[in-house]
Amino acid sequence: MSVPITPRDVLEFWFAPEHRPLWFRSTPEFDGDVRRRFSALWQTAASGGLVAWETTSEGALALVLVLDQFPLNMFRGAAQAFATESASRRVADRAIARGFDQNMDDEGRMFLYMPFMHSEDLADQDRSVALFEMAALNRNLEWARHHREIVRRFGRFPHRNAALGRPSTQVEIAWLGSGGAFKG
Repeated sequence: MSVPITPRDVLEFWFAPEHRPLWFRSTPEFDGDVRRRFSALWQTAASGGLVAWETTSEGALALVLVLDQFPLNMFRGAAQAFATESASRRVADRAIARGFDQNMDDEGRMFLYMPFMHSEDLADQDRSVALFEMAALNRNLEWARHHREIVRRFGRFPHRNAALGRPSTQVEIAWLGSGGAFKG
């Protein structure tokens, strides 16, 4: 019988010094490690089986990571990478309403707010920018504004079209081929 994974396990893994450089520049090895360690946990979270984690700031942050960040690693390039984004926003929204973000360091707050940056809804994008501005997370504020501008311009993230089986418009294709396109 295996020992259940705790919120602390998730946070210690994600925030480990050796993993920080991989947050936004992952490798196939790191993606595979996330998949091996956490795919069953992600499935449990996706089916609503980790709601109890939301009762603490540590648990809420860990659940947001499981629902928002881990699928990007586990399912890179596939539609499933985005399958639990809306659930992560609901968890983040409830955590913010409870004031949990006020007790987090800048990196924790950054990841708690990130589900709004990942949304293809302009209102969520506006909230992302407002959250990063309010928290004075300036290094992330630039990215929040960049993401919002993409959604404002296209109504979605064109770099997701292939994974989600959506046809790209000619304007999106031209933008994706440009040097300024976000490929994340």
